[in-house]
Amino acid sequence: MAKYKYATSPPNIPGMPPGVPYIIGNEAAERFSYYGMKSILTVFMVHYILNKSGVLAPMHEHEADKYTHYFVSGVYFLPIFGAIIADGWIGKYWTILSLSIVYCFGHLTLAFMDTSFGIAIGERTMLTLGLILICLGAGGIKPCVSANVGDQFGESNKNLLSKMFGWFYFSINAGSFISSLLCPFLLADPRFGPRWAFGIPGVAMFIATIFFWAGRKKMVHVPPAGLGYLRETFSREGLLTLARIAMVYIFVIIFWALWDQSNGIEWTLQAEKMDLYVPWLPWINVALTPFHVSAGWGSNLLAAQVQTANPILILIFIPLVNYVLYPAISRVFPLTPLRKIGIGLFLTALSFVAIVWIQGQIDLGLKPSVNWQLLAYVILTLGEAMVSITGLEFSYTQAPNSMKSSVMALWLLAVSAGNFFDAQFNSWDLNPDGTHKLTDYQFFTFFTILMFAAGVVFVIVASFYKGRTYLQSQQPTLDEQATEPILSSGAPT
Repeated sequence: MAKYKYATSPPNIPGMPPGVPYIIGNEAAERFSYYGMKSILTVFMVHYILNKSGVLAPMHEHEADKYTHYFVSGVYFLPIFGAIIADGWIGKYWTILSLSIVYCFGHLTLAFMDTSFGIAIGERTMLTLGLILICLGAGGIKPCVSANVGDQFGESNKNLLSKMFGWFYFSINAGSFISSLLCPFLLADPRFGPRWAFGIPGVAMFIATIFFWAGRKKMVHVPPAGLGYLRETFSREGLLTLARIAMVYIFVIIFWALWDQSNGIEWTLQAEKMDLYVPWLPWINVALTPFHVSAGWGSNLLAAQVQTANPILILIFIPLVNYVLYPAISRVFPLTPLRKIGIGLFLTALSFVAIVWIQGQIDLGLKPSVNWQLLAYVILTLGEAMVSITGLEFSYTQAPNSMKSSVMALWLLAVSAGNFFDAQFNSWDLNPDGTHKLTDYQFFTFFTILMFAAGVVFVIVASFYKGRTYLQSQQPTLDEQATEPILSSGAPT
């Protein structure tokens, strides 16, 4: 009989499981590290990267765009292998812990780029090595974390699962908000520079790893399924489940292709051509030092900080959609997960209508206020709340119990595919002489039309979807049954 050191099934309680705070805390710190690094990645390549002689050797904007999208695509493609390791071999806990260490080494490599040692090796070489390690680390743990937090719930508290995924997403954006504001400032300020801008996210990842390890005794550790995992995955039901879910994810690929343009890439480069003064924003001192205190209204944002609107807004929208918007819509017609996703797709397309209009103003030689891009972020983020948060819950509940990480990997593969599509499109758009086949206006218009078309087709396809919900069993294992009389007798544990 196998012996388990930790609980292997969810506790039979009506409230939040005790392991959830550790998982959500870990996720907040890990997302701080990832989004902080990603918020400055394109800007670093375009404005700060040096050659081996220590001379500025920047990349072209579209070249940097392409490499950033390839990196994000790698992060969201590698979860396939992380899921196989977790579900079929060592379990989610050990997969997360071991690959988090690899993740930390990736951040450490990026932090050393700006040292004499890093410059001598070559900042491009160090950047490539660091991003590969982060791809392996982040990609390996991503399908496991959201599946691991879902594993903490059973029938007795499944009513809290939707709210938990909302708070899980809240933690992602809380970490993203702080780092997306801080890291661009550190990069732009000559007193700090790249070593601090990339180093602070590395410290956050180390904290995330320690926090996760500290909660090991509070969490449910669902054992890996071994060969049973492969049998269930490639069984008739398993393949039908994957095909059924993939039918939805095809349209989510287009959503991520648009969403990631707003996150430190195309929208940030557009913001560099806009008036970044925000008269209504309380003075937050983003240009000098965060420790200086001043009164007044109005702020000059850095272009890379405009994307901070997204995590701020998602923090507002999560309780708004859960407690106000969804109940209000449900009074008119039942709001299923697929209907939420469909509405979100159309909102995403609408946000790009604003981006197209902004680009038209820029092409006329004007310098529109960044407030217009902030409006686009409002619309996009509301769409994100409906697509991404709902997608996490949908992915977990639609996956058979031994395939939780694998289906989460399939969800993340949609993110990878969206970014790969962006990277390939940027590569096609870039001529050998550095010019572009499409103007920026035509570029954004293409994606707007694509998203509206995907939304229309999704509505048709979703009407044929028939799903099934799977949750972890709360029945005690044989080991736990054997120890239960001892535990109930008051013997020391």
